[in-house]
Amino acid sequence: MNRAVISTKAAFKRVTHLIFDMDGLLLDTEGIYTQVITNIAKRCGKVYTTDVRLKLLGTKEVDVSKIAVREMQLPMTWQEFQYEFAHNSSIMLRKCPLMPVPMAVATSSTQEGMDYKTEHLSEFFSLFHHKVAGGTDPDVKHGKPSPDIFLVCASRFLDKPKPEDCLVLEDAPNGVRGAIDAGMQCVMIPDPEVPPELCTHATQVIDSMTKIKPEDFGLPPFTN
Repeated sequence: MNRAVISTKAAFKRVTHLIFDMDGLLLDTEGIYTQVITNIAKRCGKVYTTDVRLKLLGTKEVDVSKIAVREMQLPMTWQEFQYEFAHNSSIMLRKCPLMPVPMAVATSSTQEGMDYKTEHLSEFFSLFHHKVAGGTDPDVKHGKPSPDIFLVCASRFLDKPKPEDCLVLEDAPNGVRGAIDAGMQCVMIPDPEVPPELCTHATQVIDSMTKIKPEDFGLPPFTN
């Protein structure tokens, strides 16, 4: 995938804090989610299309369930879909691989989901100051693309940085919109199926976490 950079280095502003999405960015979960939903759809005689998948990227589990049932006209309630989706995902995600990254987490996952997806990577995730599980956190009133989760995440740093002092790393259009609406800059590492027109809100678009240059945003550069 060859993605153009949306903004130039001159347009970037200095930041002091980093906020990472988790699913599809730090953890390679999207292929597993796709397989789980594809299996549910197939059992119901439906097809899980790319158009529907793009609507689900970065959303909370409840919203995933409601959108999937509505868009694919599945013969079940969204609660039934959520139960099957959560149950099957919890089995397949316990050993999901870590994305290739040099290094607070703001994820739409529930706390339970985040726990089982990261239990084999506890040492890595212990490096983060804190983690916000938007799917169950009572302070996150609305899921992405609302900015709630990013504002809550920023507020839980000890020094409570302003939104403009935070840089978000995201893979999903809904997450990017939420970060930008929160008043933060956002580097997007999009899923290969995300069309370029859904990447235009991002401060910068790159095709790999390994291409992030923290020094462009006033942060110390990564060392080899």
